[in-house]
Amino acid sequence: MKLQQLRYIWEVEKHGLNVSATAESLFTSQPGISKQIRLLEDELGLQIFSRSGKHLTDVTPAGKDILELAGRILGEVGNIRRVSAEHNDNSQGSLTLATTHTQARYALPSVITAFMKKFPAVSLHMQQGTPMQISELAVNRKVDFAIATEALELFTDLIMLPCYRWNRSIVVPQNHPLTKVGRLTLEDVAKYPIVTYVFGFTGRSHLDKAFSEKGLEPKVVFTAVDADVIKTYVRLGLGIGIIASMAYDEAVDSELCSLDASHLFQTEITQIGFRKSAFLRGYMFDFIEQFAPHLTKEVVEQAMEAKDRAEVERLFELTELPTI
Repeated sequence: MKLQQLRYIWEVEKHGLNVSATAESLFTSQPGISKQIRLLEDELGLQIFSRSGKHLTDVTPAGKDILELAGRILGEVGNIRRVSAEHNDNSQGSLTLATTHTQARYALPSVITAFMKKFPAVSLHMQQGTPMQISELAVNRKVDFAIATEALELFTDLIMLPCYRWNRSIVVPQNHPLTKVGRLTLEDVAKYPIVTYVFGFTGRSHLDKAFSEKGLEPKVVFTAVDADVIKTYVRLGLGIGIIASMAYDEAVDSELCSLDASHLFQTEITQIGFRKSAFLRGYMFDFIEQFAPHLTKEVVEQAMEAKDRAEVERLFELTELPTI
């Protein structure tokens, strides 16, 4: 049994059993991958994949167990490499993040700028996606950190640490009738067409819940994953916008007015997560602390030693998270 064979079966499964796509991603040949998978199956005396002719069609029950173990082994191999790199030169390496557009555009720029100045030899990569895509990337070892707010139930295989609180603002054109209202109510907001986030992004579920609890049906006429797109359509008069407060830039969005809506909706908590078995290099601890100063190396290591998520949550019960 070879590590290369474990890598091949792991990658084939992650590529939807498409051997051609796997070969392309690994810069190798399709026949070479197929041969190694067969050799591994012959050695084990069982099939990892079901077949129809030359095509893989499914993962066998035994294959599912083997793939789970292969994933753990490959993860530990990655940890060994990181330990080696940390002891050889802890200022060089790579760091890959997965997050949503709102975090990438508004919460992370200053953190990434400072990090790259401090660690110029570390290559930093970012992938954007839905909460489900973000969690899958982290669990499948495609990224080091997942940064998300929504759908945290998808992240059960990760250690998730609270970073900061945020809420929403209503953005409207200057002189809109809502600018004349002293303290907004959900009834005030529900009178107008709404432009906001796609469901599953940036606290959208809590937004819908707030209206539902009041017996209101908001007139959501346009949705997007990108706050900049939402603001563009507010400028065009399509409706009023509901966005994360951090996404309003007074200098850039001067033709729009931002109205506080934090009393209307549940406060959200953005979290950063990583695999439970991950070995974090020194600059990774540094990145976490730059993003959330209360998450020092000592605190993160305590969370890593916790037995379950409930114990991690208890660790932060008395922590006053910053609000942005």
